[in-house]
Amino acid sequence: MKKVLFFMFMIAVYSKTNAQISFKAEYFGTSSYRMMEGDTDEKIGNSKGSALVYQGGINVPLSMTMDENNHPTMWSISAGCAYAKLDNKNFTEPLVVDEILNLGLNLSYMRPLNNKWSVMAILGGGIYMPGTKFSRIKAKNILGNVGAIFIYHLKVNLELGGGIALNNSFGYPMAFPAFYFNWAIEGRYVVKISMMEGFEMLAGYNVDKKLSLNIVAGMSGQMALLEEDGKDKIFTHQYIVTGFRPEIKIGKHLSVSLTAGIHAFRPAEITSRSLKSIFQDKGYYFQISPYVSAGLQIGF
Repeated sequence: MKKVLFFMFMIAVYSKTNAQISFKAEYFGTSSYRMMEGDTDEKIGNSKGSALVYQGGINVPLSMTMDENNHPTMWSISAGCAYAKLDNKNFTEPLVVDEILNLGLNLSYMRPLNNKWSVMAILGGGIYMPGTKFSRIKAKNILGNVGAIFIYHLKVNLELGGGIALNNSFGYPMAFPAFYFNWAIEGRYVVKISMMEGFEMLAGYNVDKKLSLNIVAGMSGQMALLEEDGKDKIFTHQYIVTGFRPEIKIGKHLSVSLTAGIHAFRPAEITSRSLKSIFQDKGYYFQISPYVSAGLQIGF
């Protein structure tokens, strides 16, 4: 099921604001590596590991107009980069990789269909490789994606939707369900839940215009496409994190956030690049450990 969720989140984020640039650095503390299968859950020898993840992204509306219901008709382009360095120790089998590089570019179009419905179309692609040497990029490291999501504006602060996303994660085009959810309560107390590119929940308190204190939980990850023993494989590195996050606003366009907490679950495994890998009962993961991150967001 965790792999299904990973592929369902491969959709673009749209924003009703101006251009945005974001940077984020995450650290996952050292923990043991385990295997679970059915009712079995056991350590893999003395294998353990920590991780550093660096991410950056930019979202730029190319054109935008708003209708009388404050729903946008918009073309936008977004690009993202993620680099993960896994510090793996005491592994006697090739169960994990040490580096992941993900680069992606998406073009999206959104327009209202009526006063309650909008549609968003996405076209894009990316590079997913187990290393940073561009000379080693092969066609197998490149994924394309296209999708359409229908969004229902239930309330001013609540949107939900669904559709279809098509990509070649398993070496051939395949359709996956794509889900969209965005809910926010703004004011002195803030609650936000979004399921767009990943999943994030936030509940917080705005101390003043410059400082907010939040409890957050989220899911994200990276992926590498590789070849092992002459067979095409996928390495997925995912994580569910929760923690305390103060956010400081500096001026009108800059905000800095710091998060301290735990990663509750960090699956990291190599599986075959085939549909049957989704349904296998066996999985590998790193145990719970401390988590810290620092983020920077710039709006224009």
